[in-house]
Amino acid sequence: MELTSKKPREMSAAEKRENRKKRIIASKQLYLFILPTFLIFLIFSYIPMYGILIAFKDYIPTLGVWGSPWVGFKHFTRFFDSYYFWDLLKNTLGISIYSLVVGFPLPIILALALNEIKDGPLKKFSQTVTYAPNFISTVVMVGMILAFLNPSTGIINHVVQLLGMEPIAFMEDPRWFKTVYVLSGVWQGTGWGSVIYLAALAGVDTQLHEAAIVDGATRIQRIWHINLPTIRPTMVILLIMNVGSVMNLGYEKILLMQNPLNMESSNVIATFVYQQGLLEAQYSYAAAVGLFNSAINAILMISVNKIAAKLGDSSLF
Repeated sequence: MELTSKKPREMSAAEKRENRKKRIIASKQLYLFILPTFLIFLIFSYIPMYGILIAFKDYIPTLGVWGSPWVGFKHFTRFFDSYYFWDLLKNTLGISIYSLVVGFPLPIILALALNEIKDGPLKKFSQTVTYAPNFISTVVMVGMILAFLNPSTGIINHVVQLLGMEPIAFMEDPRWFKTVYVLSGVWQGTGWGSVIYLAALAGVDTQLHEAAIVDGATRIQRIWHINLPTIRPTMVILLIMNVGSVMNLGYEKILLMQNPLNMESSNVIATFVYQQGLLEAQYSYAAAVGLFNSAINAILMISVNKIAAKLGDSSLF
């Protein structure tokens, strides 16, 4: 007597909807918990996306978005053919890549160093000193930069003069702008950036370290073979996110640091969009430039995410 296996009956569309409804009701507290975040993204991120239409129109406020004449890729072509296109792209990528190369590994190094300090006054003091700059507002930060780097009264130039060199006009020399911008950002954000890695390091199994100590592993070897592999998924995710925002520079800080003498290296796409959209009221042109900027970010993030997924590391999607 042969036994035949019966295939499970496929649920109808009505049954699937009913099951989905039951799961939602059973998890209603979780859905209520994420509802405020969902509404924030919906209202402030997704609904305003219809505004990108003005990048393909000659937007006239009195006619509205839908009533303004359609011009296709006119504004994109104008931007690509402009004499300042390559300068803006070079400055944006230059500052972004500089920030990524210098700023990405430092929070990891700081987190590994703080993790090796035993709990006590020294660790609390170190964390307070490194976290504190993150809470300084951009305006105050730039004010401090201008005061410290002043050619005649700045403390940095006093040190330079004590070393027997001539004062340096940091904020007036285009060659120094990228370095000042990146290093001040690193000083302000490294401590706070290390918090995520410290949280990941908290999940390291202490038994692994105990076994490594028994086997004679040094502290450096334990960091390299235990701590780093543990936080590698976190490193990959943050790297993907950082690369995905490589074109998004904080224009507020750049605008505050910008002056006619350093414009050669400080004018980036973000400040250009601000100038064209808000100061010169060229809304469609500014929207086109901003959309181009966002498209490049999306392409970079998807590309790095696919590379990370193929290499076997963590990925966003």
